[in-house]
Amino acid sequence: MFEIVLSLCLVASPETCETRLLPVGAADCAQALARAEEIAPEWGDALRSGPFDCVSQPDSGLVFDEIAPGVHVHRGQVNDVTPDNLGDVANIGFIVGDESVAVIDAGGSRAVGEAVYLAVREVTDKPISHLILTHMHPDHVMGAAVLVEAGAQTLGHRKLGQALAARAETYETSFARLMGAGFIGSRVPEVGEGIGERAEVDLGGRVLDLVAWETAHSESDVTVFDRQTGTLFTGDLVFDEHSPALDGSVLGWLRVLEALGTPAPVRIVPGHGGPVLEWPEGAVDLRRYLEVLRDETRAAVSQGLRLGAAIETVGQGEAARWALFDLFHPRNVTAAFTELEWE
Repeated sequence: MFEIVLSLCLVASPETCETRLLPVGAADCAQALARAEEIAPEWGDALRSGPFDCVSQPDSGLVFDEIAPGVHVHRGQVNDVTPDNLGDVANIGFIVGDESVAVIDAGGSRAVGEAVYLAVREVTDKPISHLILTHMHPDHVMGAAVLVEAGAQTLGHRKLGQALAARAETYETSFARLMGAGFIGSRVPEVGEGIGERAEVDLGGRVLDLVAWETAHSESDVTVFDRQTGTLFTGDLVFDEHSPALDGSVLGWLRVLEALGTPAPVRIVPGHGGPVLEWPEGAVDLRRYLEVLRDETRAAVSQGLRLGAAIETVGQGEAARWALFDLFHPRNVTAAFTELEWE
């Protein structure tokens, strides 16, 4: 198979360029070039694109393990976004049915999305029919465009499109600063109407159940359950090793954790860490953290502490149990304090 690559350079800094891939998956170069003309995105005024170059399908570079028949998972780094990891800090999966493939999350940059596409192609040439985004955070969505160009329909929570549109400039500016040149070509995806409460995706002899949850980790959390293997992709409704990140409701998150196990999964894939955990054991540490955050924040509010003082005291007993605690925990206390001071 053949793909198309091209050079993208910053107009404001012509020497700053990155090689990017168009996912054409063609049998020969003539077909690859024709498909490239059809799917090539409009890169915008800030980027200048070079000519198309037809190449044999590159290696993905991302490791995906088959954790159950037809279920493949990549473990993202438990780290903050850096130029070295290109936003590869969240878990990503894909599920192969008889007729097509669904990808679950797309990573934090176009470069990661390209590697996901190539990883699917190393396993199967079946069409990628769906891209399911588990929530709005940029480490899960910035690679989406590549999968859409490959033919995937994007699915997500009913609030996902609005949430992304409202945060697009902030997300793109922040990740460009954290990643540098490696972020070239990445963008927040456009998302349609979304899932109201539940939806089914049929990959041909394999049905996935999608559930859109109340505000919990974020306002746009969706889970994906593979009926065939009992595998539940939780997105960031479950964290392992990596410090939890609260961008929604601590009370809602605890309610959602109570409801997650129906039907009972054989295994879960969290949004970070793992990448494979048992249920409900895999959420024990997260549940404890959220209960501590809730209870100690309530105590701080009842004692009349100001937010700054609460950040210094609430949940500090959890510090040794989580990576990146100092980066995420103060934000979590801020979110919980804002929610609980008005109970």
